[in-house]
Amino acid sequence: MRTMRVLALLGIFAPVAVCGAESPQAAGDAAASYKVEEVPLGPMPSNVLGTTFSKDGCHVAFVVANGDKQLVVLDGQAGPEYDGILQGTPVFSPDGKRVAYVAAKGGKQLVVIDGQEGPEYDGILEGTPVFSPDGKRVAYGAKKGDKWFVVLDGQEGPEYDGIGDIVFSPGGKRVAYMAGKGDKRFVVLDGQAGPEYEGILGGTLVFSPDGKRVAYGAGKGGKQLVVLDGQEGPEYDGILEGSLVFSPDGKRVAYGAKKGEKWLVVIDGRAGPEYDLIGEGTLVFSPDGKRVAYGAKKGGKQFVVLDGQEGPEYDGIGGGSLQFSPDGKRMAYTAMKGKTWCVVLDGQEGPEYDGIGEGTLFVSPDGKRVAYMAQKGGKQLVVIDGQAGPEYDGIVVGGPVFSPDGKRMAYGTGKGEKRFVVVDGQAGPDYDGIVVGGPVFSPDGKRVAYGAQKGEKWFVVIDGQAGPDYDGVLGGPVFSPDGTLEYLAGKAGTLFRVKHVPAVEPRQPTGPGVPVEPGARPARVEK
Repeated sequence: MRTMRVLALLGIFAPVAVCGAESPQAAGDAAASYKVEEVPLGPMPSNVLGTTFSKDGCHVAFVVANGDKQLVVLDGQAGPEYDGILQGTPVFSPDGKRVAYVAAKGGKQLVVIDGQEGPEYDGILEGTPVFSPDGKRVAYGAKKGDKWFVVLDGQEGPEYDGIGDIVFSPGGKRVAYMAGKGDKRFVVLDGQAGPEYEGILGGTLVFSPDGKRVAYGAGKGGKQLVVLDGQEGPEYDGILEGSLVFSPDGKRVAYGAKKGEKWLVVIDGRAGPEYDLIGEGTLVFSPDGKRVAYGAKKGGKQFVVLDGQEGPEYDGIGGGSLQFSPDGKRMAYTAMKGKTWCVVLDGQEGPEYDGIGEGTLFVSPDGKRVAYMAQKGGKQLVVIDGQAGPEYDGIVVGGPVFSPDGKRMAYGTGKGEKRFVVVDGQAGPDYDGIVVGGPVFSPDGKRVAYGAQKGEKWFVVIDGQAGPDYDGVLGGPVFSPDGTLEYLAGKAGTLFRVKHVPAVEPRQPTGPGVPVEPGARPARVEK
């Protein structure tokens, strides 16, 4: 049996959370309200070279060695053998329903999509194939002789000397990629080549959320500029890597740029004030697109610029920590003061700690609550709405998790050798391990589930009640919209898809009549 993915307590920071308003479901109700269904998928493979899970964790693809051959085993079903399976594949579509990988065969390479072999080529572009966000389309780069082209939905595109960065629009209807002919570089959008430049900046090609607009960085005459909807912006000495971003409504665009020895942010074509640095990964729009914020540095101090106004100065701003609430009215980020860290919420500093976990600052879906993980001495704790929770030896990777309505929260933690999950401020049962990816809330927020280990056995816990034992829990658990809980598990050498299906509540009579005894069929009333 393969080693399961176990959560270990961190000596460094990991995401966290705590507390809520609604009481957890009584443990005794969980087992009674679900029916467990096990579907055997096939034998657990041996000689595994690599493992890939779908985003929801409900599908798994193993790359397996068989002598001098390699094959992909998808959800327990073995595919054909090849000379090799290329690194970086298989890849799942975002919805997990489709899978593709690159295989080597007799000196050639080919892409296998949903079990169907594509044509053989002299090479397949690294980082491809790529699925569209809706999973309906797939594209990859291929080489024939000394020419490269994009294969989109099985159709070969025009040939170029080189290609790269294949990107689908969020809706999947449009596709763009970088291409080159001779010493010129350009972007091909929906099959049409754009203007030529000395270079296209890698990683800058981006669609607006509605798919109607496209932008990228380009090099021209020793300068760099942003091309937006085919129109060139002003030239600068550099474009900040990873900074080109559209607002969620697609109407606005911003990026960081270098001018001489200074850096600035360009918003809707207008250059902002100059600073010594603009923080990488800090430029963000509010969800409604009306507000914008970023981190900047001037004279040894760092601060957040919100809607053009400089905030208080600090010794550091947490990279990637800037967050707007869903309604755009609130803003939070982490800041360093001397040797301590704090969270700044709506301009107000929270309590100081030895550290704030990177990537652990979360705003609830309703925007009313804020939680983060902090370190105090050798202990870790969760702070929610400014209130510090209990101190533990560590916080487990995978949290914090807000329920969809923002009223409940859960996270994994531990003391000594034991691991447990805290739900709405209440510590659950002790276990030897917690599976990566949990805990998770049901869509209505009433249920919470996670994978756990006790001794040599693994199981999924729903509302404090342990489910059936397995040799391992591989992927999930995840709730579907109807409340069904699904995950992958292994037992006695077999891979299973396990579902906990909500029991149907008996329908109660709504009109006048006699109470029905259990097992009896109510009489039909003639009218």
